[in-house]
Amino acid sequence: MVVIVFGVAGVGKTTIGKLLASELGWKFYEGDDFHPIANVEKMKKGIPLNDGDRQPWLESLRERIKESLAANEDAVLACSALKRKYRDLLRVNSQVRFVYLRGDKEIVRERLKQRRGHFFDPKLLESQFADLEEPGPDEAVLVVDAEGHPQQLVTKIVRSLRDSRQ
Repeated sequence: MVVIVFGVAGVGKTTIGKLLASELGWKFYEGDDFHPIANVEKMKKGIPLNDGDRQPWLESLRERIKESLAANEDAVLACSALKRKYRDLLRVNSQVRFVYLRGDKEIVRERLKQRRGHFFDPKLLESQFADLEEPGPDEAVLVVDAEGHPQQLVTKIVRSLRDSRQ
């Protein structure tokens, strides 16, 4: 199984994803590591990515997901997956599950101000929320309020994953 933890920048995808992978004993993949250099440079300059910029990145993520599934490697992937069409591309089969970390814009903005050593320019947050298409009920996505304590969020996610496997 591959679990994709998604949401806007600064919502806690990496923190929750790493904790979740550790809790489950699974491999963790950071979606930002799959961005082409050109995308990273744009984001450093505060230039929002468009669908064309994101396409090679999404294809790389899709390949990573397919490789994990083919190798029977359970994994957690943290990535934005802001639009439904991005999630549809990443949904390789029924073994791919999505967890949406929903965050309040002001709280996320404050988190981004505190973050150090990341290429994402906090000015891009507005473009992230503008691009965000919250998942509909037909997408079978677990929605988690990102304001909770990380370990409590992970416990909720693990419980939901276990319940869905039975």
